[in-house]
Amino acid sequence: MNNQDDRIIIFDTTLRDGEQSPGATLNGDEKLAIARALARLGVDVIEAGFPRASRGDFDAVQRIAAEVGTENGPTICGLARATKGDIEAAGNALKPAFKNRIHTFIATSDIHLEYKLRKSRKDVLAIAPEMVAYAKTFTNDVEFSPEDAGRSDPEFLYQILEAVIDAGATTVNIPDTVGYTTPAEFGTLIKGIKENVPNIDRAIISVHGHNDLGLAVANFLEAVKNGARQLECTINGIGERAGNAALEELVMALHVRRQYYNPFLGRPADSEAPLTNINTKEIYKTSRLVSNLTGLSVQANKAIVGLNAFAHESGIHQDGVLKNKLTYEIMDAQSIGLTDNQIILGKHSGRNAFRTRLAELGFDLSDNDLNKAFLRFKDLADKKKEITDWDLEAIVKDETQQPPELFRLELVQVSCGDHAQPTATITIRTPGGKELTDAAIGTGPVDAIYKAINRVVQVPNELIEYSVQSVTAGIDAIGEVTIRLRHEGRIYSGHAANTDIVVASARAYISALNRLYAALQEDVSANPAKASL
Repeated sequence: MNNQDDRIIIFDTTLRDGEQSPGATLNGDEKLAIARALARLGVDVIEAGFPRASRGDFDAVQRIAAEVGTENGPTICGLARATKGDIEAAGNALKPAFKNRIHTFIATSDIHLEYKLRKSRKDVLAIAPEMVAYAKTFTNDVEFSPEDAGRSDPEFLYQILEAVIDAGATTVNIPDTVGYTTPAEFGTLIKGIKENVPNIDRAIISVHGHNDLGLAVANFLEAVKNGARQLECTINGIGERAGNAALEELVMALHVRRQYYNPFLGRPADSEAPLTNINTKEIYKTSRLVSNLTGLSVQANKAIVGLNAFAHESGIHQDGVLKNKLTYEIMDAQSIGLTDNQIILGKHSGRNAFRTRLAELGFDLSDNDLNKAFLRFKDLADKKKEITDWDLEAIVKDETQQPPELFRLELVQVSCGDHAQPTATITIRTPGGKELTDAAIGTGPVDAIYKAINRVVQVPNELIEYSVQSVTAGIDAIGEVTIRLRHEGRIYSGHAANTDIVVASARAYISALNRLYAALQEDVSANPAKASL
């Protein structure tokens, strides 16, 4: 094979397939922040987007290619349908990257051919190699995917894979597009490709899969045993419908059980060499970043990165862990970068100590962002005696990872009680610079706040999710609020953190409205006929 046969390539598609999760739309700055985090994490390939999808996606891919796709950085990839227009857009967007890849695809299952493409197998067998050859005029690194491979006729797959490899494909990706296969079936499919595609030794076998039946990670691990050497996954498993195979679960499974998987990669069973290039200590920070920017919360019992992943409530478990962690923990929390929730700064700490600790936590802030975060830190230190790493993380992300501040919350005040009508008064600075104040009553303080904000902003929306999570324990803990709004079928998320949950709720709502309003403005720019919005 023409790859590192004993190392698994991690291909991250958080910025492409992950962003297709309802409500997970990211702006250019947010995509760049995640791309930089993925580079620190050590992923081999970043699928940065779908350049032909929109001007915004093209610009984001181009920016990531220029700023993250450095000589020592990851390969930057762009998705393209098997059409010349898509491939040309991807090629142009990826030009600034030192290492770039075009990932082109076309469906191969009979159901997709008949109802979506309305093409025959013969048509697709002609189109696929032609478009791979065209992609090779832009880059030497071309990946091809037969969409819905999991439901395709294996004999047809063998034919099309042989043809695209002859045309220059260096990676052939086998997608379980609808999460239909079981581990045994998926492993057999990969094995069949290894045994029946004559030129397969000239390409890397990759896998991509969705989690509709909760089997994506299991399918991928079975694929590794049968010859797959690239895994396409996302942080926190986000993606369309039930999501994708989760990067953190795959990487830690290969890390913890490497002695089991070593022989499948031609290694001695007792080899301690890592099976991936991932810096596992960056996993937790990257998970939190993606969760905060997308507004998609991580469930408490989520493997590896969930709040309860290393928590023990049972007395028997607690006793065992205190005596030896290995009794009930198969991996160390520190191995994914989850540090002890220790006190590290206080009200008398200065700016230099603050900057130094943030650098240790992986944050590299501009002077402007540092100043904003430091002011929030000082304000928090006057309210809390104990400032933890998690508090600092919440402060920084709340101050620096917000959408452009088109509407700014200047004041929020509520009145409520068991014998009072919940009332909220708010003042908002509009994009035009005016300060507008209004008040409303609601079923509770948060409902009243949102009704008052809507009276001022006047952007139609439907609140479909409101969640609150405590960052740390204690009555003075910072509360994180995540909300999701729907407007004309599209979903927008907002996030904010504060020791006052009412303030956090108001700021999260404004954050989501800013994303919604910015999207409406972009639509108007692209289509002046929508200016009435």
